[in-house]
Amino acid sequence: MSPPGRPKGESRSAQHEGTPVTDSAGMGVTPAGASPALLQVRSLGLSLPDMAKKSFFLAAPMKRILQNVNFTLEAGGTLGVIGESGSGKSTLARALTMLMPPQEGSMLFQGRSVRDFDAAEMVAYRTRVQLVFQDPMSALNPRRRVRDIVSQPLRALGRLERDDSDGRRVAAQLLARVGLSAQLGSRYPHELSGGQRQRVGIARALALQPLALIADEVTSGLDVSAQARIVALLEELRRDSGLALLFISHDLSLVRSLCDQVLILRQGEVVEQGDAAGIFASPRHAYTRELLDAIALPEPDPGWLEREFTV
Repeated sequence: MSPPGRPKGESRSAQHEGTPVTDSAGMGVTPAGASPALLQVRSLGLSLPDMAKKSFFLAAPMKRILQNVNFTLEAGGTLGVIGESGSGKSTLARALTMLMPPQEGSMLFQGRSVRDFDAAEMVAYRTRVQLVFQDPMSALNPRRRVRDIVSQPLRALGRLERDDSDGRRVAAQLLARVGLSAQLGSRYPHELSGGQRQRVGIARALALQPLALIADEVTSGLDVSAQARIVALLEELRRDSGLALLFISHDLSLVRSLCDQVLILRQGEVVEQGDAAGIFASPRHAYTRELLDAIALPEPDPGWLEREFTV
């Protein structure tokens, strides 16, 4: 049972300064005269069939993947979502883009409930909230050239003429925006490096001029230098375009360098959230402390050989 004065659903999570203010029902409170946040998520829950427990004759039981997830993403803000593998990070990304519609809770986009959107409004919402997938090799069509991949969202919505020269021009602009040469537009995904493929995925997401970008483990599988370049690109896009960024990662060092706000997920539940500086300096939840203790040291401890170890 939650302690008196604490909003329902927060009994298991630690809150730091910078956490959105909530009322007694856990809903966001917008100060008088202030514009609504870009994206508000309240009590979000999602369950999926547990195929590992499916019997031959009966349907698979439902397994709760996300439970009572609450956060606010401001316009131009950066929110880092941290958690170990299987904590529900990628499922959260798909729930926010309605690829996996949540069964519980609410999502407010610019003050309006996403559940109330009609078909046309849902298309508009998905253009404004774009997802960059974790594995670019499976997210990019291997039979299409890069220039066709990045311009396809515009063609699908009828915003681009069928003239091939127009598509080449738009693709070149999008590739330049993510630091790639227009000459790469004639290549196929398998002809690019991992970092280049991830930039192509980002360029495709930027084609529709989104207000928010969800980056789902976009640096996993890349070497350190490629990770640094991708993070620098995301920071540049956020700074120059006012793009809101939800950065999903298990790498706390990257989140610390990029994000203003942090949300810690464990087994589909938020255990801690708030200002990034406060959480990294003084974590309140034991799980967060375990994650921080697992960060690799920047250099070896020179006195490790002199310490006594017990076996």
